[in-house]
Amino acid sequence: MIGTPNHFAHEHKSAATYLDVAANDHGDEKGLLVHRALQRIESAEPHLVEIGPGGGAAVEFLATRAAKEPRPLQLTLLEAPGVTSTSLTDAIDRFNAVGSCVLVHGWAQDIGRLVREPVDVISASALMHEVYSYGGAYSGLHTMMRTLPTVLHPYGYFVYRDVYAVDAPSLHERVVQSYSAQAWLQFWRMFVPHYLREGTHPYHHHDDEVVARQNSRIVPVAELDSRVCAVIEAPVGLFREVQRHYITCRDHAWRSGVLGFRPVLDGPLSGDWIDFRAGHKRVHYALTESEWMPAMRRANLLAVSEPFGDHHVIDGDIFDAVSDVALMAFMAAAEQGDDDCARTWDSWLTREGGETYAYLTLDELLSSFAVHSIEAHPDQDAVLMPVSADDVFTRDRRYYNRFLAHRLPNPLTDAKQMVLFQNIPVSDTNTLQRGLATLQTICSKPTLARLHTAIHWRG
Repeated sequence: MIGTPNHFAHEHKSAATYLDVAANDHGDEKGLLVHRALQRIESAEPHLVEIGPGGGAAVEFLATRAAKEPRPLQLTLLEAPGVTSTSLTDAIDRFNAVGSCVLVHGWAQDIGRLVREPVDVISASALMHEVYSYGGAYSGLHTMMRTLPTVLHPYGYFVYRDVYAVDAPSLHERVVQSYSAQAWLQFWRMFVPHYLREGTHPYHHHDDEVVARQNSRIVPVAELDSRVCAVIEAPVGLFREVQRHYITCRDHAWRSGVLGFRPVLDGPLSGDWIDFRAGHKRVHYALTESEWMPAMRRANLLAVSEPFGDHHVIDGDIFDAVSDVALMAFMAAAEQGDDDCARTWDSWLTREGGETYAYLTLDELLSSFAVHSIEAHPDQDAVLMPVSADDVFTRDRRYYNRFLAHRLPNPLTDAKQMVLFQNIPVSDTNTLQRGLATLQTICSKPTLARLHTAIHWRG
């Protein structure tokens, strides 16, 4: 995790229902590029650093891999002050059975001070959006990019995994989308004014104004009528933020049980696929003791479900439809001051409502890492770049994309962006040329020109 003492929601981020469960999955995905980097590292005892280990999913994965490694591994975990996790403690114990693992508390932007000696691999999963949100926006990101090469050995690796942005030249590109689903209109009304007012985001320019129309009249977002279709013009990045926050809000409400049911979101039952490629699955859920769910709605839910041991199972598409109805009613109740619903809404808003997920497009991300890393230090002539085309890829969230396609006319892809950066000495023209050749297949010509200028200036 990353943040600042004044704005980072330590208590909410450390909650067992969040860190030990919700933020403790996809261990194989989180460790995939770390393992790839280890295969390329020739050190007799590689030293890895993971920033923001969360619930320890990646530590678990690496412990399994370390048991098969012919050489010892050192792992240093950097976690924000005040953030604790029982599952992470257990994962550390398992890693220490096959390697060496230590936990250090501090802020990610201080990694140059907290990690005294250069290391072979640094991994950051779902971290950089928190650097942006709590650590100084773009200034904090750029500082981090400049710091990383000074902490890595020459030819060391930085593993990047975070939310995929959009396939557009800029997050500020204006687009028009329409919304007819009542739950989404309700969410726009409640969330977007708060996000634009309280969140750390880049949408401050006059060209970033959000213009919403209902019945052909401009309506303030805070006054949207959830019963009337809205046509909204805004930066594409803002639409991306709304999508991602809607999903995290829905998951939070699910886990809380306030809706009257709690789906299984982790473990084997969470992947009961009907058609994996299409993102279609069965959802396992249990009814909760929440009195907020009307008896008729509960009866309707059970009517389209089947018993499965001590819980129920339902087609995912049907469950999504039921959830949207329940979520709409939940948000309306929260807006009207219902204690349970307002408390659940406020806890999500505190933990994630002000975060910005998509702060850079892929083109901007790769160029920013390269340019700012090469500016790291007068005596540090190295640049962070991927050296192989398969070191840059995305992992789609198929279930979420299916859900979004059923709700929105123009959904934006929900995915994780994965990049393996290498710390390349500028003097190594061969490896540098390989990196630039990789970027030529991904980046725009203005970006490439910016990179060449920065590299030749240092060279």
